[in-house]
Amino acid sequence: MTSPDTAHNARLGMNTSVILALFSIYVIWGATELGNQFARESYPPFLLVALRLLFAWLILLGVLKVQGIAFPSMRKILNALLIGGLMFGGRSGMTAFAQGQGLGFGMLSLGVATVPLWAMIFAFSFGYRPSRLEIIGLIVGMFGMVILNIGNDFQSEPLAVIILLFAPMIWAFGSYYTKQISLPDGFMATAFQMMGGCIVLFVMSFLRGEQFPTNPTMNATVALFFLSIFGTLVAFSAYMYLVRVVSPGLATSYAYVNPVVAGVLSLILIGDPISITTMIAIAVIGAGVILVMMGKSKFMTSSAG
Repeated sequence: MTSPDTAHNARLGMNTSVILALFSIYVIWGATELGNQFARESYPPFLLVALRLLFAWLILLGVLKVQGIAFPSMRKILNALLIGGLMFGGRSGMTAFAQGQGLGFGMLSLGVATVPLWAMIFAFSFGYRPSRLEIIGLIVGMFGMVILNIGNDFQSEPLAVIILLFAPMIWAFGSYYTKQISLPDGFMATAFQMMGGCIVLFVMSFLRGEQFPTNPTMNATVALFFLSIFGTLVAFSAYMYLVRVVSPGLATSYAYVNPVVAGVLSLILIGDPISITTMIAIAVIGAGVILVMMGKSKFMTSSAG
């Protein structure tokens, strides 16, 4: 029988792990937009994401090999490849295409902001029942995203907008479907998910006729490795952990927070000003995220779903 002290220590460990994981996806993924701006100076969009995944996969696979972790069954490997192909090929590939068609940051961020809504819909279809506060929090967060993008030009190519709408839907489906199929244990699942996304994106890059840059800039290459190690290896691993242990709304709340972090970093590093509208949006988004956390009061002590 588990003693009270042991249970308390387990909850404390879960609390710390969840907080660190949320910090990772909030801050690191918020910083990736700046990293992408530098990396895209030399690397075309599909190839950029494929290389990010390739480097992160090689690092992670090397660590797992050193630790002597055995390869899982072929069925589990194929399931992980499928999830990675869906999530990275669907979201990253489609988003890269939409960017190539001229969609601005405002439209892209609003598209990504639908991830928590899609995640809740798919979770609901698999039996998860969100609380009233979670639903209110998601709506408040979405409203904050609308405020954040007031004044942006949303005139875009219809095809690009349609594709952008599908991208977060596929990402959300892949995120929650991981709970429904058999996957490798721990980081081995993450490694093969990266591999699946890498394969799909290299195929997309080839079909789009992208070429490897002959003389990439130092800034672009440094940004590529930052995106690979932190944006992919660290943050994606943290995200997949959150998908397993917290509510869908909380795991995908990064979609509301990342644009805010990107704006703050732009102010600090580049000197871009923050308007009154942006500050109001930050407050509204923060309120939405807090409501989602309050709505799942046990989000740090038990597995969601």
